[in-house]
Amino acid sequence: MTAQRFQLYDTTLRDGTQQEGMVLTVDDKLAVARHLDAFGVGFIEGGWPGAVPKDTEFFRRARTELRLGTAELAAFGATRKPGVAAAADPQVRALLDAETPVVTLVAKSHPRHVELALRTTLAENLAMIGDTVRLLVREGRRVFVDAEHYVDGYRLDRGYALDVVRAAAGAGAEAVVLCDTNGGSLPDAVRAVVTATAGATGVPLGIHCHDDSGCAVANTIAAVDAGVRHVQGTAHGYGERCGNADLFTVAANLVLKRGLPVVPAARLRGMALSARAVAELTGVPGRAAAPYVGPAAFTHKAGLHASALRVDPGLYQHIDPALVGNGMRTLVSDMGGRSSVELKARELGYEVDAGSETVARAAARIKDLENRGHSFESADASFELLLREELDGGGRPARPFEVVSWDVRVDAGP
Repeated sequence: MTAQRFQLYDTTLRDGTQQEGMVLTVDDKLAVARHLDAFGVGFIEGGWPGAVPKDTEFFRRARTELRLGTAELAAFGATRKPGVAAAADPQVRALLDAETPVVTLVAKSHPRHVELALRTTLAENLAMIGDTVRLLVREGRRVFVDAEHYVDGYRLDRGYALDVVRAAAGAGAEAVVLCDTNGGSLPDAVRAVVTATAGATGVPLGIHCHDDSGCAVANTIAAVDAGVRHVQGTAHGYGERCGNADLFTVAANLVLKRGLPVVPAARLRGMALSARAVAELTGVPGRAAAPYVGPAAFTHKAGLHASALRVDPGLYQHIDPALVGNGMRTLVSDMGGRSSVELKARELGYEVDAGSETVARAAARIKDLENRGHSFESADASFELLLREELDGGGRPARPFEVVSWDVRVDAGP
């Protein structure tokens, strides 16, 4: 498989912005898009033109201000309204006015949502999908269709869910994206639905998973194992409620665990940097313990681990952190010992040996001080001062400079 055949689709700027506490300006969105492009995603969903004024402005400015090297820009929107011709629907027209090469449509695939949310018939919903896709394809757009609530809808009414897939593909959609919109499915269920849908339709399929059951990434990988070649997600798993599949985690898993070159190795080595940049721009930090890109992803605290890491870092790390642009860190605490002191000292540029008396004294002092309430875990400077005391003075306070004189003045004012 080639990277071109596998579609990595980012929806941070649309679905991700539904995250509680996230508010992006148009400038923010343009900057995030540049970092996502630098990372190597194939598609960037910029928002919903016509429905959100900020998104309309984003697409207007993107035409002249956004120069993408890898990704294609996608506009997101809905199928035509019931009883309205696609060409006469203002929101469909807004999708065309966005002038993006790609349009992604959300379409109902669950009968209850058709009848209760759209308030139309099942047959009209199929017509809405087909009419809208045909118009967009006729206007020269590549079209993806997000089959909303597909996994749940398939379990309720398999025949209608398959009709939705066939209607979209038959009208010219490049891929139909099966959505676990409520995020309540488990990997075995997602795999089964994808496998059955592919077998029944032969249509190129995608996957879009939410994380309400904590399985969005696992569900995405399960869908890929079942044959999906279009994967959607967001940076850091941003999104409404519990979020979406974390596209950084998904990409690394596909490259390093499945051997699928969804992003080039050189781009993957910049992933941690891209993740930090996106978090800074959105103002919503990623989890410290996020797989691959989190600052704690390759951080070790236990003394037993530190002892093993001195011999072979692979004993307690599933990959070389450099593959994703991250690095190994050691925390100093009362849980550690000589090996932890040596590793942390080497991090800070000191050449010491775990078997030395200096390291033994430092480790003993750390355990004693932590027992009395001190904490070195996030205080590298305090650790370094303690280490220098042992290296330079046998435990006496380090004196990096000599005070020759001082002058103190107190002014009470007029």
